[in-house]
Amino acid sequence: MSLEIQVQDSVVAASATPTVKLSGSLDTVTAPELERHLAPLLAQEGVKDLVFDLAHLKFISSAGLRVFATARKQLKERGGQATFIHLQPQIREVFEIIKALPGVAVFKDIDELDRYLAARQRSHTEK
Repeated sequence: MSLEIQVQDSVVAASATPTVKLSGSLDTVTAPELERHLAPLLAQEGVKDLVFDLAHLKFISSAGLRVFATARKQLKERGGQATFIHLQPQIREVFEIIKALPGVAVFKDIDELDRYLAARQRSHTEK
């Protein structure tokens, strides 16, 4: 199965955050393709956060998880994070079973992510 990758600029909690939409299978064959798409995003100094929309991702292997872990590490080094939304049940199960990405924020949808980010930002301004 192939992997379709769409990168969109979006506004999440009032800041520009690229959204990477994945469709198909993220495995040993397709993981390098995702790495190539992520490289220019991760090279941009202004990109601190990425949202991965997995609504149409049908399969993920350890190679795919490795790509997510690498992106997460790079974002964390600059004070950001990788966020995952719209996980299909089989993908959510992979994340839960192996707990490959501890500390990663996973949200049901963009609205839940926006509420979380808004609350997180409010907590900093209320101090």
